[in-house]
Amino acid sequence: MRYVVPNNPPVVHTPLLILGRYRLLDLIGRGGMGEVWRARDESLGRQVAVKCLNPRGLSRDPAFARVLRERFRREARVAAALQHRGVTVVHDFGESDGILYLVMELLEGRNLDQLLEDHEEHRLPIAEVEEIAEQTAAALVYTHAQGIVHRDLKPADIMRLTDGTVKICDFGIARLGHDMAIDSDLDTGDLALGTPHYMSPEQIGGSEIDRRSDLYSLGCVLYEIATGVPPFDLDDTWAILVAHRDTQPRPPRGLRPDMPEYLNRLILDLLAKRPEHRPRDAYELCHRIRAGRTMPASVQDAQEEPASDEPQLPSWARGMTAGHQATGTEPGAAPPDDIREISRQWTSGQPVPDGRRSATAPALRPSAETLTSLAGRHNAGLSLGRLGRWAEAGEVHRAVAAEREHLLGPDHPDTLA
Repeated sequence: MRYVVPNNPPVVHTPLLILGRYRLLDLIGRGGMGEVWRARDESLGRQVAVKCLNPRGLSRDPAFARVLRERFRREARVAAALQHRGVTVVHDFGESDGILYLVMELLEGRNLDQLLEDHEEHRLPIAEVEEIAEQTAAALVYTHAQGIVHRDLKPADIMRLTDGTVKICDFGIARLGHDMAIDSDLDTGDLALGTPHYMSPEQIGGSEIDRRSDLYSLGCVLYEIATGVPPFDLDDTWAILVAHRDTQPRPPRGLRPDMPEYLNRLILDLLAKRPEHRPRDAYELCHRIRAGRTMPASVQDAQEEPASDEPQLPSWARGMTAGHQATGTEPGAAPPDDIREISRQWTSGQPVPDGRRSATAPALRPSAETLTSLAGRHNAGLSLGRLGRWAEAGEVHRAVAAEREHLLGPDHPDTLA
């Protein structure tokens, strides 16, 4: 399968009046699938948008033309059945002089590509990112419930209207565009199967895709509008595709320090390589966005890992008390003056009274770098467990426990924990 960037889109030569009803006024957009016109519905006296699709295979392959026309009718009916404030309304569709027409509501606003161009830093304020994320997720909740996957979600397909409403465009029609690329011009390959910067790993690999592919694409969109660059900002198309498949993205908060931690985590979850590691569906995504937006900043900060030069114990170890081996007392001996919690620090065992040491305890304190690495690997194991990846989490924890035993001794509280 080939993936190439759109090049030299065809020009659609359209009549001024189509279907005896829609009078074309101004060309407002052109892409790989054809053109979009501002038009007037002469029957109802309203302005509409008319998308003119002109697949070159219609004129030279009658069999392909019949299949594509049927697919167009089916996809147009599906799109016209969608009724949600976050989805562009489709009014009508048809064919005239070999050109397929889709008549939609005329949107007054700017798509996300245009909004990024409006900002000097090429990124949007965090509050706008959150609002766009929540409204787009709500629209996906509806469309996915109808069994419809967009398949090519990108900034140009998401519009923010002048009243603040966010709408997704081109449901169903995106897949039709892919069919045009596959069937109408295999020899030149100058139409893209998806948009490389926003394609999910399973889409790149040619696997079957579902609603979670849209969630990955939305994660790419949110990453870009928040940081100013897509997750994998590379010049070569193949390098981008391979990066989507194999490379972990840099956390967006590293490029946007004022980003709330919940949003940073959410975007990274959306960009998980395997669909089962992403949010389960758009409903979960919407819930997490709403919860994060209403959470006080102080609470979010408290949930983050505390800043410290020393590696930290995981949160589940809070409240655990040290046994006699950790405190250096023998069985039956009087306890220390106070029963203390296990230190929040990764520390080496304290010496046993009278200068005695456990025979297996290490003689030297491990370096801070080594302890930091162990703490990070331990937290990674916890994260894998939260994702349901129990086997991998178990392997990580067993490896960490073995290294702690070697470095700190088998009786140290950190090893026992």
